[in-house]
Amino acid sequence: MTEEQHDPPRPHRIRVGIDVGGTFTDAVAVDSATLELVAQVKVPTSHHHEDGVAHGIVEALDRLLKDVGRAPEDVAFLAHGTTQATNALLEGDVAPVGLIGIGTGPGALPTKRLAALANLELTPGKRLPLHYAHVDDPDDTAAVHAAVDRLTAAGAQVLVASEPFSVDVPDGEEAVLDAARGHGLPMTAAHKITSLYGLRKRTRTAVVNAAILPKMLATADLVDRSIAAAGVTAPLMVMRCDGGVMSLDEMRGRPLLTVLSGPAAGVAGALMRERVSEGVFLETGGTSTDISVVRRGKVAVRHATILGRSSYLSALDVRTVGVGGGSMARISGGKVHAVGPRSAHIAGLPYACYADPADLAGARLVTVRPLEGDPDDYAVLDAAGGRFAITMTCAANALGRVPEGDFAACDPEAARAALQPLADALGTDVAGAATQLLDAGVKQVKDVTEAMMRDYRLDRDTAVLVGGGGGAASVTPHLAADTGLPGRIARNSEVISPIGVALALVREQVERIIPGATQEQILGVRNEAEAAVVAQGAAPAAVEVEVTVDPRTNTVRAVATGATELRTQDRARRTDDTERLEAAAASLKADPSAVRILAATPTHTVYGSEHHRRFRRTRHPVRVLDADGVVRLHAADATVATTTVGQAPELLADLVRDATSYGDGGVRAPALRLLLGTRIADLSGILEAGPLLALARGELRSRAADEPVVAVVEART
Repeated sequence: MTEEQHDPPRPHRIRVGIDVGGTFTDAVAVDSATLELVAQVKVPTSHHHEDGVAHGIVEALDRLLKDVGRAPEDVAFLAHGTTQATNALLEGDVAPVGLIGIGTGPGALPTKRLAALANLELTPGKRLPLHYAHVDDPDDTAAVHAAVDRLTAAGAQVLVASEPFSVDVPDGEEAVLDAARGHGLPMTAAHKITSLYGLRKRTRTAVVNAAILPKMLATADLVDRSIAAAGVTAPLMVMRCDGGVMSLDEMRGRPLLTVLSGPAAGVAGALMRERVSEGVFLETGGTSTDISVVRRGKVAVRHATILGRSSYLSALDVRTVGVGGGSMARISGGKVHAVGPRSAHIAGLPYACYADPADLAGARLVTVRPLEGDPDDYAVLDAAGGRFAITMTCAANALGRVPEGDFAACDPEAARAALQPLADALGTDVAGAATQLLDAGVKQVKDVTEAMMRDYRLDRDTAVLVGGGGGAASVTPHLAADTGLPGRIARNSEVISPIGVALALVREQVERIIPGATQEQILGVRNEAEAAVVAQGAAPAAVEVEVTVDPRTNTVRAVATGATELRTQDRARRTDDTERLEAAAASLKADPSAVRILAATPTHTVYGSEHHRRFRRTRHPVRVLDADGVVRLHAADATVATTTVGQAPELLADLVRDATSYGDGGVRAPALRLLLGTRIADLSGILEAGPLLALARGELRSRAADEPVVAVVEART
């Protein structure tokens, strides 16, 4: 080999995300260094194959690797999202559950009442198949065996043990499961699903989890074997309903965490690839739009409602509106008075804007009932080529709202031709008719979007609307114009969900109800969450833990996230100093000349300005930007200080003392965030100074004494 000859550079490894939908299974390959989309494939979801959806997952992976010319060992990360658990509950396709209640004397009454969980309705007319048995003494092995025999004779295929206060003393539930293990049934203890008080809600959550356990275990085993046989050595991860992923072993114990994970995949894509730190993500399909919130770089979650009852399942707060790209216009009184909920897909009609111009010859506007029982005010075209639906996508294309090359784009002339009969009927021009249609459809989305922005107190100065899904262009651009908020369509929006699966971080949430929690107890919950994500493959140096303490409910909550490997992005994507300054100034709504750099780490820069108010104290708004020029943190009025790990404890104590507020609501420590290396440690959920400083010391442990630390401190009002 001469000096001029070199081996070609080895391509980066890939991250693979697979999203199992009701109709299709989408798979994408993402470059693990640049996070750019490398390839995508679509295969029919294999519901009816003998291996179930596992077959489609493996087929999609095989086609993807062939398309990109990569070997199985080139896969650095592999995850899939699935609607299987959600569909099982929606369709009532669940396993009969055997519930063993524990207790004696008056303590037996609450558990015996749990037999009423058999009244939970899965689908109209179909109830949860649940059988109840009771044991007084969990250490009475003979009684436990007899209870299990009764339950299996009744048809139970999975067991749940539940006892009052098991979150504090789990010995009884553990003893019952130990005794029952020889029967060979999958089983779970209620305290393993959630550690929150509330016997009925805790048991209900555990029972629903158990009902889908056998089906999910079978699928997990098939996928695991198939992936291993394909030669992929990367651990298989599964999408959670809160926007993260978990290991396959975790999913085997808590499959309920995959319920409602479909919308979570899309917002994970927006969060990671679109680098959204504050805003609303709208995933628009053909029939509906799922709306979710990203606040200060984190997805908004809440306890989900399952089978019409509240649960202890923390899931993405997603609100669905029955308006999508295929939603049909409804006319009455010479105007478009509504859009949807019926869509062209459900009505079995093609979109008018995608029709060949010859097929639209002689088009005549008529109103119909798409399905029996629907109103008869849905507008359609009867033309030479048949009947066509007038949809949101038609209107968006006619108004030029759909970017060139977008998944939903069509010939604008064809779209205008499709809207002309509607315009004639309304006594306006094509632009007027298209605007009426989009106004009517987007209003429903706008109402929910504005409500969510209020609920989560989003900062309108930095909030952005991001659209995903194949129908994104039919909703997001018009909504942005209507609200005055900046908006954009995510790159590769039609596959934003599998991209989100490919880029999602390992996530774990630990919740405990601890009245008067001590510093040690709070740190214990934090460390438990951190250890859980590390055990699932997250690189320890990349783990971030957010801790909140709710004094009203005495709930201590720790959410840990981390990457399965320390990802590095292509330096070519990084912004320069001028671009970051301009981005900070735009966010601060200030002239760049009035913006100062307050501090910096290797990966973050802190910018600030002054906001002078007449007769009131001057505010000091702050923005923290990463190397890509994305606002990762914003504070309306903050103090910024730079120190080192060795000197930080003393300085932080002074900063917290000076910024602590006193009022009718009591004494409240400030919101504290630390910039450490590549991370932002968010400690803003702690309201008391002692635990706050203890957590800060925990974040600093094991770091070099001379490592720089930047503190951003916000006094609470």
